[in-house]
Parts: sequence; C-alpha cells; structure tokens
Amino acid sequence: MAANMYRVGDYVFFENSSSNPYLIRRIEELNKTANGNVEAKVVCLFRRRDLSSALNALAENNAREFEEDSKQPLFSEAQKHQLKHRELFLSRQFESLPATHIRGKCNVTLLNETDLLSGYLEKEDCFYYSLVFDPVQKTLLADQGEIRVGSKYQAEIPERLAEGESDGRVLDKLETKVWDPDNQLKDSQIDQFLVVARAIGTFARALDCSSSIRQPSLHMSAAAASRDITLFHAMDTLQKNGYDLARAMSSLVPQGGPVLCRDEMEEWSASEAMLFEDALEKYGKDFSDIRQDFLPWKSLASLVQFYYMWKTTDRYIQQKRLKAAEADSKLKQVYIPTYTKPNPNQILAAGSKTGMNGTAGLQKGLSCESCHTLHSPQWYAWGPPNMQCRLCSVCWIYWKKYGGLKTPTHLEGISRASSDAASRGHLTRQEVQDMSPFANTAGRAKLLAKNRQTFILQTTKLTRIARRICHDILQPRRAARRPYAPINAIAVKAECMIRLPKVPKVPLKVKTALRLSLAAVVKDLALQAPLKLKAQRSTPTPINRNQVNHPRGAPSLLGKRPFDTVGGLQLSTSGRTLVAGMRSANQSVIKRPKVSHGDSPNPLVFVATKDTRVLRKALTQAEMRRSARKPYLPVKAKLPLPPRHMPAVTNEPIVLED
Repeated sequence: MAANMYRVGDYVFFENSSSNPYLIRRIEELNKTANGNVEAKVVCLFRRRDLSSALNALAENNAREFEEDSKQPLFSEAQKHQLKHRELFLSRQFESLPATHIRGKCNVTLLNETDLLSGYLEKEDCFYYSLVFDPVQKTLLADQGEIRVGSKYQAEIPERLAEGESDGRVLDKLETKVWDPDNQLKDSQIDQFLVVARAIGTFARALDCSSSIRQPSLHMSAAAASRDITLFHAMDTLQKNGYDLARAMSSLVPQGGPVLCRDEMEEWSASEAMLFEDALEKYGKDFSDIRQDFLPWKSLASLVQFYYMWKTTDRYIQQKRLKAAEADSKLKQVYIPTYTKPNPNQILAAGSKTGMNGTAGLQKGLSCESCHTLHSPQWYAWGPPNMQCRLCSVCWIYWKKYGGLKTPTHLEGISRASSDAASRGHLTRQEVQDMSPFANTAGRAKLLAKNRQTFILQTTKLTRIARRICHDILQPRRAARRPYAPINAIAVKAECMIRLPKVPKVPLKVKTALRLSLAAVVKDLALQAPLKLKAQRSTPTPINRNQVNHPRGAPSLLGKRPFDTVGGLQLSTSGRTLVAGMRSANQSVIKRPKVSHGDSPNPLVFVATKDTRVLRKALTQAEMRRSARKPYLPVKAKLPLPPRHMPAVTNEPIVLED
C-alpha cells in the first residue's frame, strides 16, 4: 500500500508509450478533474537521449570536469555507459499528466563533490542531476541551487599564534571597526541616545512629504523610525564621534534639518511590492529571474533586502495562511494500483499464453541485444521492426527505467553508422549516402582539398568460419545482390557457436593474404607513378603567303584570330577558303561544359601507359570479361614479339595483380 501511495514532491516514472522509456517527473500538485480523475502537475526532467548532440558535448565536458575535481575512481567502459543513464537534467517546464500513468517511484538528488558516482550504479532507481536544461532556448546551465560542499568551498584557517607572538598584519587595512564594546558610555546612556534617534526619525518623516503621504498616521511613522536602519545609523554616529553624546546629538540634527534614514520597505512603492509578490509566486526565490522579468530597475541586493524585510510584515503572514488553506483543499496523496496489463511489445509464440513464450526464444540464434543471453522467460520486441531485435525481461525493465541498454549497441545514438558497419559488415543505402563526402558541395570541395585516408576492413577468423558453417542462414550471394538489406551478425555468430561442435573435425582451409610492408608498398607506388603529362602541342599550321599582305583583325574573346575576306571570299587564319561547316567570327560560340572532378564519384584518374595498352591487346575477349568479373585474381598474358625498332621484350608470362 505504501509503495503505491504517491505524494506531492515525489519523483515518479510516467509511461507515455509502451515502447519508449519511462518519463521521470516530480509531482508538484495533485488535482481532481470534473470527471473524477486525478491529474498531476509535474516538473519535467530530461535524459541525455532528449538533448541535441551539441548539448550532449557540453554535458560530457561538465561530467569530465566533475570527475577530475572530485577525484572519482576509474570506471570501466560499461560503467561509464551505464552512468550516462543515471544523469538527468532539471527544467522549469511544467505539464499535466494523468495519475494513472504512474509506474513507480524513483530517487533524484542534486550532485555535489562529496558524492561517489559508483553509489548511483549500486542503487536501483537512483538518479542525479547537476545541470538545468531549457527546452525553449535550447541551453544547458549549472543549477543555481547548487550546494557548495567540497574542499574548494572551505575557509583556509591560518595557524594559531604562539603565546606572546604578535600579529604582524595591519588590521586597519583588513577591516573597519564599527562598534567598540569597551567604550566609556553606560548601557542606560546608549539606550537613551537610541530613543532620541527614534524620535528624531519620526519627526523627520513628518517633515518629509513623500513619507507623510505613505504613512499618514503617527504610529506608522514611529514604527518605521524604530526599524534597524535608524538604530544602525545612531550607533554609527556614536562610533564616529568617539562616544561623545553632545557631539553625537548635534550630528543627528545638522544645520539643514533632522537626518532621515529609510530602508527598502519605505523606498519601494505599493505597485512595486505587488510586482514582487507576483514574481515570487511564479519564480520562487530566484531573484535573478525576478529582476530580469519583473523589476529590472532594482538591484539584486535591493531585492534580497526587501525579501527578508517583507517576510516580517503582516502581508507575508496573510499570504502564508492563504496558501496553507489552499493546500489543505487540494489532494496530498493518491493511490495508484500496480499496472498489470500486458505490454504490446511482448513476443508470443503461436498458441502460447502471455509470459509463456519459452526460455530460448521463438527463432534459433536470436539473442538479447543488451546482455546477449539466449534464455529468458519473456521476450520483448525492441528497435526497428526490420531489425528483429529483442530484449530479455531483465533488460526490458532496464530499458524502460534508464532509457538505454546495459551495453552500447549500434542502434543507440549517433554512433549507429560507425558501429553498425563493424557488426553487420555493410551499411544501408541511406547510411552510405549520409556518410559519403559527396553528399553536398562542401564535402566535395573538402575532399578535393585533402584526400581521404585509406582504410582496410579485415575480418576475423571467427567471422570467416561463420560464413562457411552458416552458409544457409547468411546466403552470401543473395546478400551481395541486396547490400542494403541488414544482416544480424550476432545471430549468425550465435548459430555458428551452436553448430561448431557438430561440424566434422576437418581443418577448414583459411586463405591467409600475404601483405607487404608499408615501406614496400610506398616504394612500389612511387616506381609505378606516371610522369607528369604535358599537353600535346598541335602541329603548327604554315601561314599562307597570301595572308601576309592582308592585315589581321583584333583577337576575339576565345583568343583566336577572326576570318578575313580576300576578293569577296572569307579566309580563315591559315589563309584557306571558308567552306560549309566552318564557323565564322561573327557566329555565336557554344562552349562545352567543363567536367568538375568534384562531381565524379571518386577523385581518382587512371592514366594508361604504353605497356598497359600492349598488355590489353594481348588479352582475349574472354580473358578481359573474366578479369572484369574477378578483379582480385591475377592476370596472366603473353606479350607479342616486339617490332624491330622496339627494344627486346621477353616472352615470359607477366602476372598483373590489383
């Protein structure tokens, strides 16, 4: 009964979707609607999965700084991954949710330097927060209610002076004396002086026009003159005059009239006090927000001083009584029974009941995406339907409460593409387009400026063995024709581990590729690199003798000389007669579009050499087709006999390797 009783101020789990993780909220109010249902006004708390990548980077930097400052113990990669699920972000956002969607309680605390992060991993349903997230402005700031606990907030106490040792500091520069208890006045004389100071303060308020309007009655003026500001001024006057009553009396009433001392309660108008009360009800004791939105012409010190004086007035007592009466009329707690309805994400076998789908799953080889177990009393569908991922009952509860899996997976966060390539062996078509540097113009320009680094994807022995043993499940030919279809590599490896003991003990032929060293590859590439090609110069056209006697026209836009006319016939720059099909200078020029290397799928240019052309001619059509289908196999070809003017070439077979 006590576990299902929820009160104002509790942190609870809310379920808004059967497949999404729980929402974590703090109950502020419990209201009963006209239909008889109970709604909870809650404060929203967000997880890391709800933040953008930029804000996640800020949160990561803040967590790293906290670990360095508080000297946290070292964590493993799995613990660091699970610790991110325990971090929440407070917000000022409120919303109303049905109380029937509550699924349990949790504990959320403010993080300080004395806390050990490992303690949150050891406790169930335990979270922490240190930053405040603004969903509207998309900002992440430190909580202003931070408890300043730790070594850097402690005072440095100097060592105690030895007996008879004098303090070498100049106290006049360190502090100012405002009262000397060892003065020559008696306590009765000091009390009499304070009474005189109050009387002068009352008389000064009667002479002041603004004060007489705000406080028309005598007893209100006397009450205002009896506050701390008048007493502090009177005691400061005694200190400045060396505790001489005659001089202090004359200082209270100078030549211009009595001194009027007023505090924040008298300086504020009635409208400003109303604005402050409205702001205090909205923001609480967040004086910076109160000043920014309601009273920007007041200083922060003025707001704090007015608040503590306002708490001593009858107005504060009246508002406190009204809030207490309003709170009594509202619900303080509500009982929500345990939710027992089946989850639609449960995977049921044909003809089985809920929760009885077997211990080894419905399909062979499918394991839990989080803990990779093969046995569970209940399985739940998780992730995209085409991936056919599932979670066991324990990991499903972890996913619902903490918003993640116990171990990192390629379906979580922005790292899906990189890790998915390692697990599946290939990417989907959309992922390849997103990762391609030619997706936009900026990517092309960047790639042209600096080429990408070469990388090699090398499979392990277990993966190569699994391809042969689980050939019927993997279907490599079908997968090669459909590279965009996903492959569950975990299921294939799990099935391989099941079949491996039953395979006959015949050593599998695993081909080991002999790879040269990096120095040898670089040297080989340097030797095979073609020389810098020079632009071929066309054969110079001889100038016609008839053209010498005629002046040439000005050069055109294309840098070519225009056509001339001789005897009524148009001649070209070479002196030949312009025939049909040739373009004259006054005709429009059609430029061919230039091919940009950035628009090509790969910024690589292969230049064929003379030897390459000779080898191509030596191959038959069947050998050419075979080489195109299998580019990884070496090509054997016999060179023809060289002509007489060429150097001798051996007729031995030459092996070309890609």
